[in-house]
Amino acid sequence: MTGSTFAQIQSWPAEAFLLAVPVGLLAAAILVVNNVRDLDGDRRAGKRTLAVRLGRERARTLYGLMLYVAYLAAPLPWLLGSLSPWLLLPWLTLPLAIRLARTVRDHADGPTLNEALGQTGMLQLGFCLLLSAGVLAS
Repeated sequence: MTGSTFAQIQSWPAEAFLLAVPVGLLAAAILVVNNVRDLDGDRRAGKRTLAVRLGRERARTLYGLMLYVAYLAAPLPWLLGSLSPWLLLPWLTLPLAIRLARTVRDHADGPTLNEALGQTGMLQLGFCLLLSAGVLAS
């Protein structure tokens, strides 16, 4: 997000950095759920993924925190006085995030986590579309 902003306006406003945080957290959450799904096989293969290093429970907690912090970070530019409350639009996707955090917390089977992986990608898409709409409306 910050690179695209710089390419278009030749500067780096604070809003670009602040709004990159929730986008990046959701992108990284996709990787975390993928690592949680593959944890047992990765451990047997000697791979040292983040989920292997943290363990299943901490990796699950990390996933949930990444989702929830994205929602807390999205309205920061508004709270700091530079954009409008339209930055709350991504909160419309919060019910999906809550459901996904519970799914990843409560399941270890491949098919369920595969579904959570795809749904996390859809969550990021919906969140980012609504965040973009909020920025444009601001």
